[in-house]
Amino acid sequence: MENYRIEHDSMGEVKVPADKLWGAQTERSHENFEIGVGIETMPREITKAFGYLKKAAAMANNALKPEKMTDEKLKAISQACDEVISGSLNENFPLVVWQTGSGTQSNMNTNEVIANRANQIAGSKLCHPNDDINMSQSSNDTFPTAMHIAAVVEVEDKLFPAIDTLVATFKRLEKENEGIVKSGRTHLQDAVPIQFSQEISGWRTSLERDKEMIASSLTYLKQLALGGTAVGTGLNAPAGFDVKVAEKVSELTGKDFVTAPNKFHALTSKDEITFTHGGLKALAADLMKIANDVRWLASGPRDGLGEIHIPENEPGSSIMPGKVNPTQCEAMTMVAVQVMGNDAAVGFAASQGNFELNVFMPVIAYNFLQSVRLLAEVILSFNKNCAVGITANKEKMHDNLYNSLMLVTALNPYIGYENAAKTSHLAYEKNISLKDACVQLGFLTPEKFDEVFHPEEMAGVKK
Repeated sequence: MENYRIEHDSMGEVKVPADKLWGAQTERSHENFEIGVGIETMPREITKAFGYLKKAAAMANNALKPEKMTDEKLKAISQACDEVISGSLNENFPLVVWQTGSGTQSNMNTNEVIANRANQIAGSKLCHPNDDINMSQSSNDTFPTAMHIAAVVEVEDKLFPAIDTLVATFKRLEKENEGIVKSGRTHLQDAVPIQFSQEISGWRTSLERDKEMIASSLTYLKQLALGGTAVGTGLNAPAGFDVKVAEKVSELTGKDFVTAPNKFHALTSKDEITFTHGGLKALAADLMKIANDVRWLASGPRDGLGEIHIPENEPGSSIMPGKVNPTQCEAMTMVAVQVMGNDAAVGFAASQGNFELNVFMPVIAYNFLQSVRLLAEVILSFNKNCAVGITANKEKMHDNLYNSLMLVTALNPYIGYENAAKTSHLAYEKNISLKDACVQLGFLTPEKFDEVFHPEEMAGVKK
């Protein structure tokens, strides 16, 4: 018994580890949900968001109900919340994702930890988890609020800077590769020429557009359910609490949060976070495409396209000496697959709102935040270990370009589509140049062919 203390809740007494700040309700969840313990812990981003939320709620209550949320309580609670936000109390948040679908147990975990820490700070039994830390709130409006806060903070502070970093690299590569003409490809077949810088600009713009779309969706995620309490009616919350607490959350996070205009919608529908995750899926799809382009273009070194060089970071085979693989591309494509899978989970979970509450919120939060983290980290890894070192193999690009039969498209204005097709087919069948085929068929003289045939100009480069 010396390693435990006795806590109690509405169901009776519970043994709690003496060195932990959590209370009875946390301990019951800890004992009853041994699913993914130590592996799928409630995301720390949610814990941090709860720190912001509880501090903001105490500030709002202090302004609206100072007789209950006294200055003394506010001071102790605020310090405890700051410690939660900093992560220094993380060991006191042991609960897993696979718990109650409302996140009630994580809300109570937060209430108990902050109350007990505030009491330590105050040196007295000053705060109660439900009466003070959860004042004017319910788990049903706090967990969706924490989910929105965490989503916005992580997207804006982690994902967007990562995207910007890779965009900057692509902008540099565009400038360095202006005027380098290579064969375009459609349907994995040779197509008309393109500048390598133009190809890179497609990658860059995809990322910029993804960021724009995700950013536009955050308008909805910045609406907070807090103030709706149990079922959206705002029961036990003072008038103006919802507006005031959103203002305080904004002050603490530096983000422009507002109160949700309809709390009944805010508690039961998870459409906003599903919509934003759709933007994450779009980003994942573009990253998949970019990674595939890079590894195809770098394929070889002798039997592939070989049009670009990428950094060689580690040996690629345990049996084939000298083999080096496009591992950063592979990591990025695996992350893309994971995010696409997460999108399905988020969508299914969001569809399960029944009556006044969605009870799949922890799994939504877990998948969403994993997607944001993986995307941000893989983008930075790909940028640092691959993209910054991409260089053009100009000789191979030139050889492939001039070996492409689709250059015959340049002859359309002079000999017509059907004759150009005949030229291409003859060149392919006899393994001769387009010029030799065109001259053999009598469509152009050698001199006229040289006059009109300029592959680089097909990509906008004047010679």
